[in-house]
Amino acid sequence: MVVSCNRAGRLRACLESIEKSQGRERLQVIVVDNGSRDGSAQLEDDFPKIQFAKLPKNFGLTKAMNIGWRAAEADYIFFLHEDTEVEPEAIERLAAVLDATTEASGVCPLLVNEQGGPAPQLGSLPPDGQWLPAEPSGDEPIPVSYPRGAALMVRAFVIKSTRHIDERYGQFGSDADLAAQIRRGGRKILMVPAARVRHYGGGRDSALLRADFSMGRAAYLSKYHGFSKGIQARLGAFFAALAGFRFGELRYLTAGQKVDGTQQ
Repeated sequence: MVVSCNRAGRLRACLESIEKSQGRERLQVIVVDNGSRDGSAQLEDDFPKIQFAKLPKNFGLTKAMNIGWRAAEADYIFFLHEDTEVEPEAIERLAAVLDATTEASGVCPLLVNEQGGPAPQLGSLPPDGQWLPAEPSGDEPIPVSYPRGAALMVRAFVIKSTRHIDERYGQFGSDADLAAQIRRGGRKILMVPAARVRHYGGGRDSALLRADFSMGRAAYLSKYHGFSKGIQARLGAFFAALAGFRFGELRYLTAGQKVDGTQQ
């Protein structure tokens, strides 16, 4: 499933790459359009075999993911951002690793940049917004702690067991939470270097998105490291915004506003 918001060109390229995937006839492809105003939703006419869920406004990544996976009828859910393009063999290779590895609850491809080299992909928990490129030594699957959610396949029961992806996260934090849930269950996430997905990334920044990230990090810390850690993180973000004269960000932090459909 693909979540998209106001990136019609990237979404088209992403969907075209999925349509070229090996085993396409066995794939259920769902696009959740997060209130786009650039014509993204009209791409439905060009991709008649793809399901589109058109939301009236931007409800954020986490809510859109929940809407998408609930419409899926598969054992594996492959979450993609619209700024990705999958290689033809990638989806089948990821699914094959899950088929063969019962101790893995999730798999991810190797993210590559436009030149084909490793793109920033691996983060640390608790999330800090920093990503490092993967450096696999071969094509064998390797365990990773926290891969970027731009391209992540998980067993559907991982989400069903918790009923939904935690919507305390808005635009940021859902991938970290999924990784933490898998690790807490004693399972693995495997990177499959032989499966490759091009990730373009970048291009977006705003006071609201910065506040959303800070609140997502605070929510993660509160959930997994105790309420006081979450409060400390939120206060730290507040004072950092104040010291940096980032008053728009400060306003969102004070209001507790994240990207969830309630933002102005």
